Amino acid sequence: MTILTEQHAKNLLQKVLSFSKADECECSLDGQVGGNIRTARNTVSTSGEQSDLTLAVQSTFGKQTGVATINEFDDASLMKVVKRSEELAKLAPENPENMPIFSKQTYSKPDSAFDSTSNVTPDDRAQAAQNSIKPSKANKLVSSGFLQDATTFVAIMNNKGLFAYNKATNVEFTVTIRTEDGKGSGWVSRDYSDVKRLNTKKASQVAIEKSIGSADAKEMEPGKYTVILEPAASVQLLSNMFGSMSQRAADEGRSFLSKKQEEDKEGGPTNRLGEKLFDERVHIYSDPMNSEAPSAPFAANGHSVAKTDWIKDGRVINMPNSPYWANKTGVDYAPTAYTGSGLFGGPAQIIMAGGNDSIEDMIKDTRRGILVTRLWYIRALDPQTLLYTGLTRDGTFYIENGKIKHPIKNFRFNESPIIMLNNIEALGKPLRINGSMIPPMKIRDFTFSSLSDAV
Repeated sequence: MTILTEQHAKNLLQKVLSFSKADECECSLDGQVGGNIRTARNTVSTSGEQSDLTLAVQSTFGKQTGVATINEFDDASLMKVVKRSEELAKLAPENPENMPIFSKQTYSKPDSAFDSTSNVTPDDRAQAAQNSIKPSKANKLVSSGFLQDATTFVAIMNNKGLFAYNKATNVEFTVTIRTEDGKGSGWVSRDYSDVKRLNTKKASQVAIEKSIGSADAKEMEPGKYTVILEPAASVQLLSNMFGSMSQRAADEGRSFLSKKQEEDKEGGPTNRLGEKLFDERVHIYSDPMNSEAPSAPFAANGHSVAKTDWIKDGRVINMPNSPYWANKTGVDYAPTAYTGSGLFGGPAQIIMAGGNDSIEDMIKDTRRGILVTRLWYIRALDPQTLLYTGLTRDGTFYIENGKIKHPIKNFRFNESPIIMLNNIEALGKPLRINGSMIPPMKIRDFTFSSLSDAV
């Protein structure tokens, strides 16, 4: 029962609504089924499967709202959860920012679910793990990886006629491969909607080559360098930046998109909407119909979501907001796609347009620079400038006169994605990572502040 068909979900939610006595009632079903396998020291360490289905009911009387959840679906349980949400609503204080729920919407239909992924078996996961472990052992290396696949669905219905449904599949694979003495480390990540596109042997070869190539790294002085960032090295910085683009945070003076106090003249705009803040090649958008990284065609409240430009030609074109804030400020509502509920909700999908340069092309055109596999342990330093710090990891290499000369020890960086996106020298073809599409980037004057002994 974990993954319900659209009609089954619709019938169930209609039954839930039939028990409601609230002015407004919205209910949603979240279901998932999938499995995983973990490897360590060239052997399988754990494996498992999960299956879950949760119903959430939100009841509203006036401006008082209550929410209750349950994972039992007999009629008595459905009546109980609706009643509990109504009791909680009557106990809740009035919410001054409460907005009416949405009426019926029209949705696009992304190609986001693949039977191949839904039909993955424990034997398939074991074979995928073996395909990664075998070449690692053959090269006398030590691998540790994780593979998980999932089929998910979400259905939303309310008593104003709205009904939304989306089913999706996803498979993720990551592996870290190190030399036996621990002096060299390589890493790779792959995620797809269709498991047929996943080749763990081929992906692991990338980590193997970086592991062998990164051994006996040399020290370099910290400073400003031209860097070539693989998608895994920039995706978190870009995701953090997008997560800081809220219109409300900008209007209230809490973000990098806020007007400075002396610029915020009475009656004037309070944010930087429409301003050119980045290199004119920067185009960041979201699109549920993207064939490589599809997403749900609706927001968590059921409002439809279409392709939306957030940054285009280096200008801020749209900022995510809430229905309340859009209404308060007299602008259009700009929602982001539903990515899951609670602590396990995923990051918003972002797509950054790229160029035609491969990483190899970027290396050939670099006189002196650094190739970065990925960044990690990223922490915010200043929300107003989006200054972040973190470390390079799992393969950092010095480039000289168009060739990789030798591996180097890892750096701590202090950098802002705003500055980074103003210092673009070249862009490559976007690749899917963490559900987003990010291009390799060649960036000048990237700031490394100190050395790190970590591999």
